[in-house]
Amino acid sequence: MPAKLPREPGPATGRAERRAKAMPLADVRRFLEALARVNPDPRSELSYADPYTLLVAVVLSAQTTDAAVNRATATLFAQAATPAAMVELGADGVAPHIRGLGLWQGKARNVVELSRQLLERHGGVVPADRAALEALPGVGRKTANVVLNVAFGEATMAVDTHVFRLGNRTGIAPGKTPRDVEDALVRRVPADMLRLAHHWLILHGRYTCKARLPECWRCVAAPWCRYPAKTPAPLRKSVP
Repeated sequence: MPAKLPREPGPATGRAERRAKAMPLADVRRFLEALARVNPDPRSELSYADPYTLLVAVVLSAQTTDAAVNRATATLFAQAATPAAMVELGADGVAPHIRGLGLWQGKARNVVELSRQLLERHGGVVPADRAALEALPGVGRKTANVVLNVAFGEATMAVDTHVFRLGNRTGIAPGKTPRDVEDALVRRVPADMLRLAHHWLILHGRYTCKARLPECWRCVAAPWCRYPAKTPAPLRKSVP
């Protein structure tokens, strides 16, 4: 029997994601409206050309920064940007492109095998179906949510480390597990904002509401955040 392929890693949980009190529903909209005013057209920071290259990029992004993935896929996609080309390249051919990424051995096997399954089961086309996506190697719920949201415009909520942290820290959607946070966000975020909320929260967590030191002093949504220990602005040294 072939070796079992690794599944998609989930976001880490721990002390950095202590749960705040739930944000009132009226403030959830205000919180997201504040993020929307400074970023009205949020986009994924992964480089991709179509649903297939997006799928591969998201699989490669597990426990890795988007910037690192983009550096890897710049050369990988130049050589293999279709399922057939990826299968022909093989795991040994994929490896040199992605060796700088975390978990690269398993990811190399996954992107080749998911490409083979796309050819065999879906005619080489990425399916716009959650169950079919999650049946592919290396594709878990988070990756499926990203692909459904970004490639197919569905109002899904992918919970990565940043979204899990924000859901709990701000009180927008407290939960013990990523699925708890996802379900709470889908339930609490206004329907007209849900598709873009995925991007607003990820980008806000990446650049402002950081894990070790949230930059509360420059957060546009701070008035509605339930985080009790907001970080003050750093003191500036006076110039003699």
